[in-house]
Amino acid sequence: MNAFRILLADDHPVFRLGLRSVLGSHENWRICSEAADGQEAIEKCIHLRPDLILLEICLPRLNGVDGVRQILKDNPAQRILILTNVDSEKVVRDCLQAGVRGWVLKSDGIDDLITAVEALQLPNCVSAKTPAMLVDGRWKGNQGLSPLETPQLSPREREVLQCLAEGRRLKDVAANLNISVKTADTHRTSIMSKLNLHSSSRLVIYAVRNKIIQMPFRSVARPLEPQESFSQWSPSPGSSRTSR
Repeated sequence: MNAFRILLADDHPVFRLGLRSVLGSHENWRICSEAADGQEAIEKCIHLRPDLILLEICLPRLNGVDGVRQILKDNPAQRILILTNVDSEKVVRDCLQAGVRGWVLKSDGIDDLITAVEALQLPNCVSAKTPAMLVDGRWKGNQGLSPLETPQLSPREREVLQCLAEGRRLKDVAANLNISVKTADTHRTSIMSKLNLHSSSRLVIYAVRNKIIQMPFRSVARPLEPQESFSQWSPSPGSSRTSR
């Protein structure tokens, strides 16, 4: 039997190491690669064609929601399981509408993740817990999901918005997205107009509130216990990134 190949996409190396240890010990599962940001996740997905992508929503360069859309545009059959601390209803809806197969919170137990991955080994299966609902077959085809009334930004505008909110200068945005500075500025103007924002600080606030970016935080690495939850070894607000 061929190994079930999993791509890990999370911007915290210690967390990826923990996932590799947990999932890599499972019979017939193999971690084929890792990605530290959204763009890298897309590139490796296209190149490696993993059986499953385990994806964090809040990623630098390209957030997970937009990453999901691009991945599934290239390969609609790609299985994606979200593993995150984000419990925003809007983000859950956006991801389910885009075609995500399952959702597990980092505050859930390790057994929950194992169960979700096992379920997603089955063809056409949609399974796993979400913050306030069980994702199952009824979500297929976007049934039961009513769109939230939010300004519609194009995929490129969302990329520009994320880069600007992360504090990049306009020329850096253009270089990162392989567009001209003039085009980047045109997108910025369009974004500000659509969202009715009139300052860079308001743009950052919008991006944070809508889970396009996360505020910086730090974490502490420590040994794992067999039955502890993911939230105990993932970054959490107010903690320190490195121990001294």
